[in-house]
Amino acid sequence: MDPADKFPTIVVEDTAESLDELSEYLDVLSSSARLKIVKFLEKKPRDARAISHEIETSYENTKKHLDRLMSVGVIKKEAGLGAPTSKGIHPVWQYSLVPGGMEAIIRNLGLFSNTRVQIIGGEISKRLESVKSTLTQEVLGNVPAAIVLGGHDDGRIFLLKADTVPVGRIDPEHPADAIGDAGVEISGTYTAVTRISKPHGRFLSKKNAWYFEDCGSTGGTVLNNAPLESGVPTQVHDGDLLELAKGAGGMRLLLIIPKIHK
Repeated sequence: MDPADKFPTIVVEDTAESLDELSEYLDVLSSSARLKIVKFLEKKPRDARAISHEIETSYENTKKHLDRLMSVGVIKKEAGLGAPTSKGIHPVWQYSLVPGGMEAIIRNLGLFSNTRVQIIGGEISKRLESVKSTLTQEVLGNVPAAIVLGGHDDGRIFLLKADTVPVGRIDPEHPADAIGDAGVEISGTYTAVTRISKPHGRFLSKKNAWYFEDCGSTGGTVLNNAPLESGVPTQVHDGDLLELAKGAGGMRLLLIIPKIHK
């Protein structure tokens, strides 16, 4: 592999079983309506009629969308009670996200697209980017995100909502420094990562671009296999891989940064 490459290239024959599975996965997630359903089910289970009303399509089409989402293990259905009516309360099927379902979708698409899957004789790479773009718009609201890869917080998604976002492991000795949604605060199991009270690093948004700055961490930060100089903001892009303190006790962040359309 060329050392200049950020990620390995995976070449898959277009007759491979794995390609068929990936193709089916992309087909299911290529629909904006299905992604709206996933987003709608984030907070609590809903029945098909409530979902139909939310996405503004027929009950029959809604059922088809739900069946496709269940076919790839994103949602599940269980018996529940419907809303009260003049004839009483009746049992209905209620649909909900499989635990970690949303995180798994974003993680899977991010990993597949950023390992540069090349399909011999196929168009899967273009479809992958198209689905990822739709998901970024419908689910993340075009907000940049960092996804944890590996360890206790594997699959956890942090949205970068502020212009300055500190990154580090939780600091139980400084509860006053709790930052909620304003930072990337990870589990204490990542022992080689500097505590967030004196952050390992921080994301910075400047002039329609995103940067990462290592704030003098003990373990250092690596961007796509290149060590970062402490105190120097370095621009990051969609698909970049940040490693905070390589090796045991370190962690990796996969970046999802939507393109800005001018």
